[in-house]
Amino acid sequence: MKKFLMATAAGALMVSAASAEDIKLGVIMGFTGPIESLTPAMAAGGEHAMKEVTESGKLLGGSSVTPVRGDSTCVDAGAATAAAERLITSDGVKGIVGADCSGVTGAILANVAVPNGVVMISPSATSPALSSAEDNGMFFRTSPSDARQGQVLADVLMEKGFKSAAITYTNNDYGKGLADSIAAAYAAAGGEVTATTAHEDGKADYSAEVAALAAAGGDILIVAGYVDQGGPGIIRASLDTGAFETFALPDGMIGAALEANFGDEIEGSVGTVPGAESANTDMILEAIASDSYDSSGPYIGESYDAAALIMLAMQAAGSSDPSAYAGKIMDVANAPGEKINTGELGKALDILAAGGDVDYVGATAVELIGGGEAAGGYREIVIEGGKITTAKYR
Repeated sequence: MKKFLMATAAGALMVSAASAEDIKLGVIMGFTGPIESLTPAMAAGGEHAMKEVTESGKLLGGSSVTPVRGDSTCVDAGAATAAAERLITSDGVKGIVGADCSGVTGAILANVAVPNGVVMISPSATSPALSSAEDNGMFFRTSPSDARQGQVLADVLMEKGFKSAAITYTNNDYGKGLADSIAAAYAAAGGEVTATTAHEDGKADYSAEVAALAAAGGDILIVAGYVDQGGPGIIRASLDTGAFETFALPDGMIGAALEANFGDEIEGSVGTVPGAESANTDMILEAIASDSYDSSGPYIGESYDAAALIMLAMQAAGSSDPSAYAGKIMDVANAPGEKINTGELGKALDILAAGGDVDYVGATAVELIGGGEAAGGYREIVIEGGKITTAKYR
């Protein structure tokens, strides 16, 4: 619960008197790798929040915010760690929006962010293992843990009458954690898990993996993979051999590439992706629209929110020093305070400069709970007419 802070003249002066600076924020995402079609729009979402704050001229005495990108690759912990080290030691970033995938996020947190005392807010690292990571109060996320996604997807499958399922997952922290969560929740709900097997990304042929899954059987195949890597290969092999024709697709599989690759071949397939009915991403999507990347994928609003929380926390602390503002992130994210939506970051900065409180709602109805976790909701999707459509919110 946020501590109520009385507005004081001293507090207002602390912010208004801050010397203007060019604050650099890192944006670490897999610009190459298995979700490279999703990350350009995610990065643009976070960078739009930075642009909005800079143009307002209201952060810490008129400071500007400049994004500096680093490539996490999503899967190569060594490359991701090196990118984060460069951002912190060479570029001097004061916080990190990212990383994106769970394994590289954990590596950066442990090896770079915590030792250097730098705040990270991930928009998309969902592994349950990150909930208990040693973070010294420096790690937060705006997307909910896959412990929650597993329960939601299990509920979807049972409600739609899928009583048995095989599971294949990309062989990393994200895939394993998600598969375990789904399997446990599905079994607890009365579903039968016929097989749970890993697949390696980057293969040209997944017929052997699919044959083993087909032998185990199931009403549906759950593919906990990546839309730009092994996931589509598993689906294509399943369709070509007739092993499975309906699929359950968690967040890493949801993107325009899914429609482009399969269309109505996977009609009736279902999936889950973080989202809330009260989400307000229209302004962001309009601002970042581009012919050079797909802006229909997940985690764009979460990226905007991650950047916004860092900058609002800086204003609340009167400092861009991570050791000063880290303790303000939960404060600005939660009640009490005036609710702040997308496009209202300048308004929030004014309130904080005057010593007031804000309750940041943002693009994704942000609510942070113990340890900086996002409470989060999910959007249930279904493939209809070859398109990703929204069935309901949970």
